[in-house]
Amino acid sequence: MFSICIPTLNNINYLKLCLESLKKNSKLDNEIIIHVNENQDNTLELVRANNYIHTYSAIALGVCASTNLAASKASKDYILYAHDDMYFLPSWDEILKKELFKIKHNLFYLSGTMMGPGEHIDFDCGNSYKNFDEKKLLENYKKYNLYDHQGSHWAPHLIHKDVWKKISGFSEEFDPGHGSDPDLNMKLWKIGVRYFKGINDFKVYHFGSISLRKKNSVISNQGSVTFLKKWGITIHFFKKKFLRTGEKFYKELLEPKKNLSYYIGLTKCKIKLLFILIFK
Repeated sequence: MFSICIPTLNNINYLKLCLESLKKNSKLDNEIIIHVNENQDNTLELVRANNYIHTYSAIALGVCASTNLAASKASKDYILYAHDDMYFLPSWDEILKKELFKIKHNLFYLSGTMMGPGEHIDFDCGNSYKNFDEKKLLENYKKYNLYDHQGSHWAPHLIHKDVWKKISGFSEEFDPGHGSDPDLNMKLWKIGVRYFKGINDFKVYHFGSISLRKKNSVISNQGSVTFLKKWGITIHFFKKKFLRTGEKFYKELLEPKKNLSYYIGLTKCKIKLLFILIFK
């Protein structure tokens, strides 16, 4: 049912754990597509030995280009983007399927709820594959909950393949990845998507972004500047006024209220953009 696209960069021990969780805790007919960057740790050999659909680059491409390559191989109707350092909790795919039946259209963006130290649900079952307590997680994850939340842009996320193609997936000018998620959300917003929902029951355990974007040395605020130049507003303003990130989910989003707070925030965005264009 789902094409699970996972970019990875010399992260074989976390990738193994991610793949094991998908094998153990999935219920539906899904496919896994992995993009292997560099292959300094024999990830490519692991992928080939287990007959995973995959793409490969001898250099690190970044999250956006890597995921786009993986998604180009997708044969299912829905593309699920995930980090290689995520452990998927039981029945995650059945939970998503149930949500899709309720929506009944393709203009949606569904995302998960992350568990782990400092995540949406702060529940410590280890901060690396070496001290990961899988037993503790599986025995307790249902006891810890957030709520269905509004306007999330965190992975893992699900988009219909037709919509993914319409917006051309991730924008590769954001590689290695900073700012790519809100940019994707903005592109969805521009084509009329208003159903942005983070699902409480769709849970993954996350090992603190031991992922492709953190392994790249590019300055972390580059994506924020790229977003501001591209869209004329900051990521913070977009999340707060458009996506209403973090609020409880009730229904599809509406256009942001054009009140005093909105125009003050918009003016601050324009001033910041002007400063960047003049002095940087």
